Amino acid sequence: MADMQELKIPNHVAIILDGNGRWAKSKGMPRNYGHVQGAKTVEVICEEAYRMGIQYLTVYAFSTENWSRPQDEVDALMKLLRNYMKTCLTTAKKNRMCVRVIGDKTRLDEDIRTRIEELEEATKDNDGLHFQIAINYGGRDEIVRAVKKLAEKVEGGTIKAEEISEQLISDTLDTKGIPDPDLLIRTCNEQRISNFLLWQLAYTEFYFTPVAWPDFSKEELIKAVEAYNHRNRKYGGIKEE
Repeated sequence: MADMQELKIPNHVAIILDGNGRWAKSKGMPRNYGHVQGAKTVEVICEEAYRMGIQYLTVYAFSTENWSRPQDEVDALMKLLRNYMKTCLTTAKKNRMCVRVIGDKTRLDEDIRTRIEELEEATKDNDGLHFQIAINYGGRDEIVRAVKKLAEKVEGGTIKAEEISEQLISDTLDTKGIPDPDLLIRTCNEQRISNFLLWQLAYTEFYFTPVAWPDFSKEELIKAVEAYNHRNRKYGGIKEE
């Protein structure tokens, strides 16, 4: 394993947390047990990422497609989310995390939306890790919502159609003000992006690992960063200096 001081640390890492259910099944446990353990792993990786020098961490917690899962699993995930909002507030205070939830919050229950607002408000001035949680998030849905907002501005005369640029679109997305990910990690051997950050991943390096999310550790994160260091980073054909 490389010396951490020799590694170039990505500024923003995005993670698709995969394999909670399969991990639980392999241990003869219900899927929800895997989700609980996966939430604990999120806490660990938040701390380790910031210690490594990562400034932004975005995790895919619940997609727009996840509503189609069995109702008991969806209910359990929502209960876990409620509990995690409390835990995250405590962790954020301890580690000075700035927490932001991205996604369409309108479908979430009112009490969850309230907890999200309280968490974001309480942590907005923190100067530690910028931690984004994608809840009821879908990349296409995010782009559609952004297009509708821009269309309303054009109709209202606030902006002209010819003024719409990449930057303006970026500033209308859920991730406004957050730099695009340098590295995307997906666990449990799946090799697709599953409608996650479609606009933002344009120049991102991908890293896939067979390790299920509940088993993902500091060592696995370092492996991903090492792999990132071996990539020839290019933007528009120009090698990054």
